[in-house]
Parts: sequence; structure tokens; C-alpha cells
Amino acid sequence: MSFSFPDVGAVRKGLADAQYLADEGISGVVYLAERLQKPVLVEGPAGTGKTQLAKSVAEATGARLIRLQCYEGLDESKALYEWNYKKQLLRIQAERQTSDAHSSDSQHSSDSQSNGMWQHIEEDIFSEEFLLTRPLLEAIRSSDPVVLLIDEVDRVEVETEALLLEILSDYQVSIPELGTVSASQIPLVFLTSNNTRELSEALKRRCLFLHIDYPDLAREKEIVLAKVPGVSDNLADQIARVVRSVRQIELKKAPSVSETLDWARTLVLLGVEYIGADTAAETVHILLKYRSDIEKALKEFNSYSEDFEVATNS
Repeated sequence: MSFSFPDVGAVRKGLADAQYLADEGISGVVYLAERLQKPVLVEGPAGTGKTQLAKSVAEATGARLIRLQCYEGLDESKALYEWNYKKQLLRIQAERQTSDAHSSDSQHSSDSQSNGMWQHIEEDIFSEEFLLTRPLLEAIRSSDPVVLLIDEVDRVEVETEALLLEILSDYQVSIPELGTVSASQIPLVFLTSNNTRELSEALKRRCLFLHIDYPDLAREKEIVLAKVPGVSDNLADQIARVVRSVRQIELKKAPSVSETLDWARTLVLLGVEYIGADTAAETVHILLKYRSDIEKALKEFNSYSEDFEVATNS
């Protein structure tokens, strides 16, 4: 089979072209996942680019992105497939009306004729025409390259996790009425987790593991420069330094990379070139979303020197 990336360097370049700045660790895992045809379990704090990694890989490879958003209560009918019951009922009613019309013409119908008609209806309503495919089945049935994103897998119950494990082990689905559907091509699978609960050892064994943490100072500056039009090198550097200092505070929720970018866009929109303590205090609600965190950050800002050099030049 052909591969999208000939080496790790090509992965890094392909992701960079898709505006995802990956380090060697991320690039290496993506390369191995494609070569070994194994899913990747991506863990780390919310907002560190786990979901975006899958989207960027799809963009870089030209593959179709299929996303299964996990949530509490997700079951097989929403993840795999279900039958279109309303359409089936309409077909049954139509067949009955036709049967009743024939029966009135012949005055009666035999049991064997009735059984034969029901068998015909049953075969008809459990056909492809009435099948509603969900993300997992859609990814398996696709003849084109697919990146399957199973987002926030830690939010599903253990039973649904077992279903995911079964699908990812064999890449096939058994539909009692239609038979076994096997993958015509193995999708590149990314499962993301925010560590809200411990995943099973069986699922972890099936996957390559990748932990994505908050970026270091230099990489966050690169991300800001790449993602925010109009931001200067000096402002991007100040933003990265302030965000780093805020993350060092004991917070309920540290600012994510996406919130860093929102803050950067806000500062560019306001025409800010130098982040003073007043500017940081006035716009901190873009970075932090809990009142207690904002209060802690404001105290930290007030403890800095008046020109804010502690944050922007450290």
C-alpha cells in the first residue's frame, strides 16, 4: 500500500503546511500510526491541540475526516448504525394496503401466502435502503482514505468503550440482518482524552500513546505568529511570556492554546503593541473563564512592576 508520509520529516512539513506546528515526538507518532496501522490515543489538558491534530492530519493527507463526538450516554445506535424505523413503518403500511387490496379481490389469502409476503417485507425493510450509518460504520465502509476522530473518548461508559475496542481490533462490524462488513481500507484513527477518567488497559494496549501538553515558550510564540494575522514578533513574544506566567499560578483551569490565540486576536484588534499591567488586567477574561482564576491572575499582575517587565521580559 502507498503511504502519505515517506518519513517523519514529511509528517512535520505536511502538518506545518496545514498550520499545525508539530514537534518530533508528535510527528514520529503520526508516522508510526500510518505505517503500523494502529490507532493513536492522544491525552493531555483541554485546548492543547489534540482534536486539531487529527483535523490537520486529514488536511495534510487529503483524507476525509469522520468525527465521532463522545458523550455520556452514547450508544451503539449513535456510534455505529441504526435502522430507519419511521421509513420501515411506512413501507410496512404500504405493503399491507397492497396486500389488503389483493385479498379483497381474491376474497381470502392462505397462511403460506401471508408468511411469504411477510418474509418479503422483512427482507425489504432490513436492506441498505433503510440503514442509517453512524461515524464508526461510515469510516469502515468508506473506500476512500479516512481519518477517524473519536473525540473525548473518556466521556463514554465502559460498555461503549468495549464496543470501540472491538471495532478497532478487527475493523469490521457484524450487522445481523446484512452480515459482516469489513473495512476496505484501514482508517487512521485518533482517540482524544482529557483524562476525566482512566481508560481500560485493553484500549490503551491497542493504541500508540501520545501526550500533548501546553507548548513551551518558543513554540507558543510560533503558534501565535502562524495563526494570528497582523501580530508582530514582539507582541507574540510578550503574549507567550504572559501566558506562561499565568499558567504557573495554581488555577482551576489554565489558559489553553486556543484561548492564547483568542487573546492575541483581541490585542491585535485593539491595536496593542505593548502589554502593560493595565492591558493584561482589562483583557484577562479572554484568557481565563473562572472568577477565582481571574482574581488570582489580577493579584499576580498587581505584584509585577508597573511597566510589567516581569511578565514580558523574563
